Amino acid sequence: MSGILLLFGSLIVLLFVGVPIGASLLLAAIFYIAVTGDASSANMIISRVFSSVDNFGLLAVPCFIFAGNLMVEGGISKRLIKFVRLIFGRTRASLANITVAASAFFGAISGSNAATVAAIGGIMIPEMKKDGYPDDEAAAIAAAASTLGVIIPPSVPMVTYAIIASASVGTMFIAGIFPGLILAAVLIVTNIVTKAKYETVKIPRPTVKEFFQAFKEAFLALLMPVIIMGSIYGGICTPTEAAGISCAYGFIVSVFVYKELSLKDCVPILIDSAISSAAILFVVGVSMPFQWVMTSGTMDKMIANAILSTFNSKFVILLIVNLLLLFLGCFLETSAVILLTVPVLLPIAASLGMSPIALGVIMIVNISIGMITPPMAVCLFVSSGISKVPVSKISKRIIVYLVVEILTLLLFTYVPQIITCLPQWLGYTV
Repeated sequence: MSGILLLFGSLIVLLFVGVPIGASLLLAAIFYIAVTGDASSANMIISRVFSSVDNFGLLAVPCFIFAGNLMVEGGISKRLIKFVRLIFGRTRASLANITVAASAFFGAISGSNAATVAAIGGIMIPEMKKDGYPDDEAAAIAAAASTLGVIIPPSVPMVTYAIIASASVGTMFIAGIFPGLILAAVLIVTNIVTKAKYETVKIPRPTVKEFFQAFKEAFLALLMPVIIMGSIYGGICTPTEAAGISCAYGFIVSVFVYKELSLKDCVPILIDSAISSAAILFVVGVSMPFQWVMTSGTMDKMIANAILSTFNSKFVILLIVNLLLLFLGCFLETSAVILLTVPVLLPIAASLGMSPIALGVIMIVNISIGMITPPMAVCLFVSSGISKVPVSKISKRIIVYLVVEILTLLLFTYVPQIITCLPQWLGYTV
């Protein structure tokens, strides 16, 4: 128990004084080793950092980030919105529903919440404001819809989780499909119930010619997730290779087909993608000594056993797990939450008979909700920057979405068959 207090106490102190999460994880491990005087462990730090990122599966992270950024800047979002508008334009709260549906489609391309709210919110927030939605309401709708970005595959956090948990990336992707679609449907129903009063302009019924023209323009964008997922599940390539294909596809479509980007424009996109990828991979790398200290000292099992022995009810334990993940998701970056909690939560899930795939999707949904939960809500900050509305005002409007998303999360938690049924039906091991 003293080892747990020493390791996690030093981590909390470092985070409290403002040390970045990656450096905090590394320094906490070094401090623990220095205090315990285990010189042999000190030799493992550097090798653990480099060996953790020397992983073929992690190569998918920078590839998916670069492909998503190409799609953000390459004119994909406006074509998707034009197509989705023809499908949902006649529904109640149509603009809010278009935002959700477009975010779901874009999430299947970008794999990022922040990219989704930037690409879709950048177009739909002004549209909603023109049609009578209050500024803060429009910003909240776009932020809530962006939670679909990392739930609907492909998803960068799913890759990170699969690597850390030694799970199949492909199975994680397919397990996220039903939860993502269900959450999208829940958000649309919420919009229909609560947002129809803001609609002032009725979108005219599209003609067949207009529909097929919009479909033609959006076809290449809609084809991208089909290529990625189809190549993986068709056995043509691995998820990492599919990520590389998505880069080539996004580059060709954006530069040579849509012609929204020039070769010169791709340079800053490449640089931004490299910076984002480096930040994630740095956290992954420096967290490994921390995880190794935990597992070598059996701290992960001690924490798991303490939770399991304290609470006898599976219902209560799963509720505590969700509360922990929601809390951490409010303060920490996505990869940090995964890296910190997976060693502890995997034994708990196994003791409860929960599949690691189901646990992974539940974690991703938790973390995604955390990205719209103050105080450190990344998607709210992006939405605020687009709408010029203070985060404090958006936070009040986001509450109704937080409630329905958390209720949907609890549904996934207590009925994990929703997550595992599709992979099992397709013959994958969960």
